[in-house]
Amino acid sequence: MTTEKKSKKAKTAKKAKTPKNKEPLNVKKLLRDILIIIIGSFLFACGLKTFAAPNDIASGGISGIAIIISHFTGLNEGILYLLINIPIMIIGFIFLGKLLMFKTILSIITVTVATDYVFEFLPKYEGDMILAAIFGGILMGAGLGLCYYCEGTSGGTDIINKLINRKFPQMSLGVITFTGDMCVILLAIVAFRNVEAGLYSLIAIFVSSKIMDTLIYGSYEGKMLLIFSRRYEEISQKIISSDRGVTFLHGTGAYHGDDVKVICCAVHKNEYVKVKRFVKEIDPRAFMIITSAKEVLGEGFQQIN
Repeated sequence: MTTEKKSKKAKTAKKAKTPKNKEPLNVKKLLRDILIIIIGSFLFACGLKTFAAPNDIASGGISGIAIIISHFTGLNEGILYLLINIPIMIIGFIFLGKLLMFKTILSIITVTVATDYVFEFLPKYEGDMILAAIFGGILMGAGLGLCYYCEGTSGGTDIINKLINRKFPQMSLGVITFTGDMCVILLAIVAFRNVEAGLYSLIAIFVSSKIMDTLIYGSYEGKMLLIFSRRYEEISQKIISSDRGVTFLHGTGAYHGDDVKVICCAVHKNEYVKVKRFVKEIDPRAFMIITSAKEVLGEGFQQIN
């Protein structure tokens, strides 16, 4: 084999080993994510230490388990949160991406430090339990939402839930998360011997999930409309005149076998009532399907990042 051929073969082998789809690390975005994760972790720690823990509100997940153990051992919630997360982080490193786990470790360490060395020395709220559950849920949900927004996690059951969902994809992540949180709530009822503690924990989890969804999806949420009408041209022109785009989907009616055009349109959630009014004015016999869209990205909506 000639030297030239050997050189070409070596270059080909080198190219084969280089991953084609690997994106370069965006340092600016990573630094922004780190800052947001730290802020989110501080909010989470505030909700945990200032509102949830002093009132025996086990708000699901590892934080709820840490509150239960702390109640009986006297150990700080922050260090318990870290210790419980250590074996889970090891599993995460094996099965999940390194960047995801880096952000997760950053969040866990920040929560631990903020809980035990910042909010430990600040006043605790021990008043109305409902207020404690609501504000604890708001702060913890906001903190988790910011971590998820930056493609990180708060560790703990988030990692376990992702792995279970990967193993059993037929189970939704929401069902898995809810099941785990309910187990923690039942454990709290047994541990504290107080049914109300579990009910307040349920309130905190509900509020937390709503805040998370608002932070992650709130500004992007919209409605998708499918409109079936013989007067599709008039309806589409009316929608276009209101600065919204329209796409025609071609179909065939199963009963008569006629070709039909279906109007497909995405709008902001505060605009779809106006579109319904357009349709009713033009064709009261029209058939509409309206679904919620968690995110609407692209021209006229949120930019695709």
